[in-house]
Amino acid sequence: MVTVSKKICMVGDFGVGKTSLIRRFVDREFSDRYLSTVGVKISRKVVPLPPIDDIDELKLLIWDLEGQTKFKAITPTYLQGSSGVLVVADVTRSETISHIEDHLQLFFGVNPQGWVAIALNKTDLLDSDEQTYLQNSLQFNRPHILGPYLTSAKSGDNVDQIFTTLAKKMLD
Repeated sequence: MVTVSKKICMVGDFGVGKTSLIRRFVDREFSDRYLSTVGVKISRKVVPLPPIDDIDELKLLIWDLEGQTKFKAITPTYLQGSSGVLVVADVTRSETISHIEDHLQLFFGVNPQGWVAIALNKTDLLDSDEQTYLQNSLQFNRPHILGPYLTSAKSGDNVDQIFTTLAKKMLD
């Protein structure tokens, strides 16, 4: 059995749900309690795959980067060696959505061939019409960008899908 390791970074403004998405994906848990990430926290998850070029499983090293602006100078260093990034925005805070482009530029500046998935998180707080409008209004027509995905760490909606889709693209 061959296992390949890949690094994914989670980026986005503070309080958008990066840590909650990781906890839902890795530990199958959710907590309403807000814990601010300081610096970086690394989680691991093995994703079984159908055999792809003799690769049986993929070990994701998920780097949860804090979202406070005072540390932005060190973020590019954390992004080095990352095969992909999950950019997270909070659908209830429009400024976090407007910052998606900043996060994309930062990642592609360090990893021009990397893959990006965009998570519009906390969709459990919107009704279905608002979700549809939001997803249709945001289009990122650039290579190597997946999404946007409407996610909810609380309900689990699209959490596994966004991580596994990004993981598979990183193996291409």
